[in-house]
Amino acid sequence: MSNVLGRVAKCVFLLCNIVEVNSIAEEIKSRLRSGNACHHSVQNLLSSRLLSKNLKIKIYRNIILPVVLYGCEAWSLILQEERKLRVFENMVLRRIFGPRRDEVTCEWRRLHNEELNDLYTSPNILRLIKSKKNELGWACGAYG
Repeated sequence: MSNVLGRVAKCVFLLCNIVEVNSIAEEIKSRLRSGNACHHSVQNLLSSRLLSKNLKIKIYRNIILPVVLYGCEAWSLILQEERKLRVFENMVLRRIFGPRRDEVTCEWRRLHNEELNDLYTSPNILRLIKSKKNELGWACGAYG
């Protein structure tokens, strides 16, 4: 009795999406969906005034980031995917650092990306991906 395996366009193996075409876009979408679900589950903690900013950053780095970065050592990112990852990170950081009151107009406003970069002193999500690749000694593609 012989088993014939059919060809599939997409499958999940070890929680990673494997697609027929050589594209990591589906995997990035899946990781960001999981990261959003994780973020949603802890958003009350990240918005709380009872927790320090340092503790909120630790929650982000130890709970949310590992979900998003699972398997990132094998990713070869293009600019569009890098942008999606940065948008996700900035969304979480805005939740952590909260809005700022404008000194001139006295109105509340969202933090700009540059302000987030100044406040968040840890390596950003793209640098973490690069460092994980370097830990394995793999070529870093666009990061050289």
